[in-house]
Formats: sequence, C-alpha cells, structure tokens
Amino acid sequence: MRTLLLIIGLAAIAVGGLWIGQGLGYVAWPASSFMIRQPQWAYYGAALAAAGLALAAWSRR
Repeated sequence: MRTLLLIIGLAAIAVGGLWIGQGLGYVAWPASSFMIRQPQWAYYGAALAAAGLALAAWSRR
C-alpha cells in the first residue's frame, strides 16, 4: 500500500508540474492543448502537486 501511495504521489507531482508549465506558457506540448497560457491551470497544477507531495510524504511514514 505504501508503494502505491508513493507512485500515485509522484505521478500527481509530475502531472501538476506539467499543468503549471502549460498554464504559465512554458510548456507548449501538445500544441493543441486548451491549457496553454491559461493561468488557472497553473493554480490547479500547484494544488495537485501539493497533494502529490503530501501523499508521497505520507507514504514514507
């Protein structure tokens, strides 16, 4: 169970980072993404990355 929580947490951190990059316009992949240069997606990504960080930390306890 701990390994699964760690994997989910790390995946959430990675996806959150992608959303932050797209929302701020730093990552333009895929080019047809509706999230590019949409700042609300940077906030969603930050929240997801924070939740992933919490899950990863919790799995290490």
